[in-house]
Amino acid sequence: MALSKNEGGARRWIDDVLGVATLIGMVVALWLIFIYTPMELVQGAVQKVFYIHLASIWNAYLGFLIVFVVSILYLWRPSARKDRIARAWAEVGVVFTTITLVSGSIWAKPIWGTYWTWDARLTSTLILWIIYVVYLMLRGFVGDPERGRRYAAIVGIIGFIDVPIVHMSVRWWRTLHPDPIVATSEAALPASMWYTVLYCIVVFTVLALFLVRQRVHIDELRETLVDLRTTSS
Repeated sequence: MALSKNEGGARRWIDDVLGVATLIGMVVALWLIFIYTPMELVQGAVQKVFYIHLASIWNAYLGFLIVFVVSILYLWRPSARKDRIARAWAEVGVVFTTITLVSGSIWAKPIWGTYWTWDARLTSTLILWIIYVVYLMLRGFVGDPERGRRYAAIVGIIGFIDVPIVHMSVRWWRTLHPDPIVATSEAALPASMWYTVLYCIVVFTVLALFLVRQRVHIDELRETLVDLRTTSS
């Protein structure tokens, strides 16, 4: 898909702004996490993982929500652009879910004494990761690209059911995982922790937008290259 000179220039400008904002934002986030926020008295330094962990799962939820909505729109009126957007957000969602699982394991080891337990929150999050990995792999196993896109859209819609299960699992079942303390009035987090939590969520969201735009752009370039090869052959 070829873009006009003005459209291409605007896209590069937006990508540059997002890239610079992400880089600066991440540097500031590291300063806030490791220097600005106080050390938690009980958990110690490992509690710093909390900020990355929470921002990651937020963006995983966001990514899979967008996949859910765009997949519905794709089945209603199919278009290559909708499929590219859904696939890009699914990939970013899988990346952030991976970060969530890894950071959670790092946090769990000194607190629970193990990297992993088949806790309801952990298990449902792992299932969420598997669902969207299948979503991404499904296209390669279906010979017809159009049919593969339809199947992936169906998985993207059905798979989103697991998102509220993950989020509510600590309330529905007895788990080792703590309740969502940020959402409760009993949390009583110091102001510096609150600011850092909110800041990390914003910065990780900007990072997600940047990654999605780059992924969509790569797909567009690939499709343009395929069209050129087809035309010249």
